[in-house]
Amino acid sequence: MRNWCLRTSAGICLAAALAVLATPRPANAFIHEIIAAMCRAGGEEVEPPGQASPDSKAFTKALLATGFIVGTEFVDNPPGTNDQFIIHLDPTIPNSKFRSTGGDVTIPNGSGPGVDLVLSPGVEPDPDFAAHAHCNNLR
Repeated sequence: MRNWCLRTSAGICLAAALAVLATPRPANAFIHEIIAAMCRAGGEEVEPPGQASPDSKAFTKALLATGFIVGTEFVDNPPGTNDQFIIHLDPTIPNSKFRSTGGDVTIPNGSGPGVDLVLSPGVEPDPDFAAHAHCNNLR
């Protein structure tokens, strides 16, 4: 009988400890800086911690880890024409929140003087994503 009581007490204590550990902790949330930059009404730049710092590569790493950025390549064009830095994107992944524009988008000198930035394919905000649907600047 005493053995049963000890096991029961230990079981209850273990269950209580697991319940405390399983309780979710509050999270510090912020709006993704791309969405915030598109939707802000003006003022200062949006710089969430760890993502927008000039020395941080967290934003790029996050896009690579999710598969949104498939890869990059540098195209060294013949003299007299601009070189290209191409970023290959996959807007079909479920968490991309963007959709393809149907073709590549070239930003002249977007990677520096004489180096065009090419988004392949070009992307635009997905209007079915709630943050984009409620963004006044995208209506």
